[in-house]
Amino acid sequence: MNELEFFLLKLHLCNLDLKNELRVVRYMLSFERCPSKDELFLLLKLGQTQKNDLWNALQSKQLSQKIQQNLKVSHFLTILDKRYPSQLQEIYSPPVVLFYQGDLELLDSKKLLGVVGARQCSSYALQALTQLLPNVIQQKLILVSGLAKGVDGLSHQLALKHHGKTIAVIGNGLDISYPSCNRALQTQIAHAGLLLSEYPLESRPLKYHFPLRNRIIAGLCQTVLVVEARHHSGSLITANLALQENRNVLALPGRINDIYSTGCNELIAAGAKPVLNSNDILEEFI
Repeated sequence: MNELEFFLLKLHLCNLDLKNELRVVRYMLSFERCPSKDELFLLLKLGQTQKNDLWNALQSKQLSQKIQQNLKVSHFLTILDKRYPSQLQEIYSPPVVLFYQGDLELLDSKKLLGVVGARQCSSYALQALTQLLPNVIQQKLILVSGLAKGVDGLSHQLALKHHGKTIAVIGNGLDISYPSCNRALQTQIAHAGLLLSEYPLESRPLKYHFPLRNRIIAGLCQTVLVVEARHHSGSLITANLALQENRNVLALPGRINDIYSTGCNELIAAGAKPVLNSNDILEEFI
């Protein structure tokens, strides 16, 4: 950890917003040093009281304790680190700091497949995933998902069951399991795969965290597979983010009268590739 990365960690733990964090990053890339107090105040789009509060927080004992607590439980990666994935760095509003547990080298793979879908999925999703993913996993593709109920959790479970690798991107601190039913799965991924979050310890799974989490999933992967999605669902947000970043979007077709297939069928109608077998997925990585 160098001085620049440590300063970014401190700003992040002081709850500086992402736009202001990225302003500091651009300064660091230009001048190769941390900004002084006056320079920092010029950079940040904050009120004077907020700037003063931030500067006081940066010098506080509470922040030192917070850093120690986070580093005791997890590692962290900043956008300035050489290990930071180049494909994630390219997206709009990339995360400046990521906390992680597990094998960070998984991010080096060129075979990251995002798998997202309905939380309240049907038996059709389970059947489709069980049919599609084992061969994909055997071909060394790494499954990336959000550790939610339904399709996300099933994807992670199948990866581990078939001795593959998986990455979970979550919308809360690494010390919190959400949903609670996936607590054991989260622990398993932290040991056998990679667990990622841009949120420090004790961060609750707030509603607005999940669209932000989705941009990381879309950003990490060159290809995203959508398995069951309602109209205007979170999975479609991920798919649209993937499209905006010029990623490949695949979708599992379903019955036209099934509410869980509406989103996937709409994606296919808009040009997404329909997935009928595992080769349809593997073709994207050849």
